[in-house]
Amino acid sequence: MAYVRKDVSTLTREERRRFVNALLQIKWRGEYDEFVRLHIAYYTSDGESGLRSAHMGPSFLPWHRRFLLDLERALQRVDESVTVPYWDWTRDRSATSVPWTDDLLGGNGRSFDRQVVTGPFAHVQGYWPIREGVIDAVFLTRDLGRPHDPIELPTEEELEAALADPVYDTEPWDSTSEEGFRNKLEGWGTGEDAAALHNHNLVHRWVGGAMLGGASVNDPVFWLHHAFVDLQWTLWQRRHRNGAPQYLPTRQPGPRSGQRGRIVARYEPMPPWGVTPDQMEDVSQIYRYA
Repeated sequence: MAYVRKDVSTLTREERRRFVNALLQIKWRGEYDEFVRLHIAYYTSDGESGLRSAHMGPSFLPWHRRFLLDLERALQRVDESVTVPYWDWTRDRSATSVPWTDDLLGGNGRSFDRQVVTGPFAHVQGYWPIREGVIDAVFLTRDLGRPHDPIELPTEEELEAALADPVYDTEPWDSTSEEGFRNKLEGWGTGEDAAALHNHNLVHRWVGGAMLGGASVNDPVFWLHHAFVDLQWTLWQRRHRNGAPQYLPTRQPGPRSGQRGRIVARYEPMPPWGVTPDQMEDVSQIYRYA
């Protein structure tokens, strides 16, 4: 029977406690840092060589769907009642709303070093040391809304612009694709600084601190954010299920394409698991969203 992922704002006090406790348990078992290391390893950009399976390519959504499932299964080995909640950043838009409460993820970082000092993941509590990262910080950092140069979270209208696109992805299958649901949701665009970011990417920038770059998994909000992104894929699938094949491309680009061998086609295995995007399209027997 499929379990349910809930909006984080609807969690009971007990559900919040169980979710936080399960995260802390897998952190101290050493499992959580493996997720950080994995995401760093597969954070490959357009400008690098090799396969782009996690970002800047069509498999962004199925890769993170499987990544979320692995985290959820780790949490459920601690407490079988726990599922990953989602954060609707089109609605809960302030630095003091859910999920930034003391009984959940804690609040913003302090002004002079961005260190999070409230909530269960604050360094002062001693439960959430940062062991894996791309910088030397040993504590969790945030810069919610970037007060020194304020930016806003994506709006419902911006999210709808992605959902309305009936094509999953388009050539050149990277961060420069101007059409296609995947890149509009992932959020690569043109311009300077935050103006070049949309939807998924803009949320990472809005949270700031540890949520910037390949080590973004160090902030537990990563999972709530990606659960909401995954929900958008689910909603897009329902809206456009009667159209063309949903995941594109179905095969590798031609031999003269610079993208050949750099992206995952529909029936090809995604590292590190070996599952295909096709296998990740229907998860209705595993979970559903409330």
